Amino acid sequence: MKTVELQTTTLAGGCFWCTEAIFKRLKGVKSVTSGYAGGDTENPSYESVSSGTTGHAEAIQVTFDPKIISYDKLLEVFFKLHDPTTLNRQGADVGPQYRSMIFYHTDEQKKIAQEVKDQIEKLGIYKDPIVTEIVPYKNFYKAEDYHQDFYENNRTYGYCQLTINPKIKKLMSHFKKDLKKDKVT
Repeated sequence: MKTVELQTTTLAGGCFWCTEAIFKRLKGVKSVTSGYAGGDTENPSYESVSSGTTGHAEAIQVTFDPKIISYDKLLEVFFKLHDPTTLNRQGADVGPQYRSMIFYHTDEQKKIAQEVKDQIEKLGIYKDPIVTEIVPYKNFYKAEDYHQDFYENNRTYGYCQLTINPKIKKLMSHFKKDLKKDKVT
């Protein structure tokens, strides 16, 4: 029996409740963890990251099987389901903790991330320039337990209904064939 060679990517695209809910629905994604990445403060809390002074962004760490879903496809979903043109902002969420970032774990991820970003820029999908940073992975701190699986556990919460539900609908519309059969809602 062959062992599966899983890979990891770390992405920041606004509120981690949103990005976690999206990426958990994709075939080939084995796990998604909400947390904080990119800053210098060790073991940050939600409150400290929300202050905007830690250097961390709200991020997700995705473990995936590249034989089922490619890194390119993950980045395509990433760029489609958040606004990569707004600096330190996603909708009503404002501050450096909501910036758009790709933390590459390997030189190959760096190359692919730059190619995907350049391709999307060339297609002119967005009227403004893409501000997504592509930076080397240096750290990731798991967020508090109440942030994990937030959407799945709090679907009636206003933020989930107003912000995450439309993103899930967009995911279903644009990436239906890439969704896990049990995660089509």
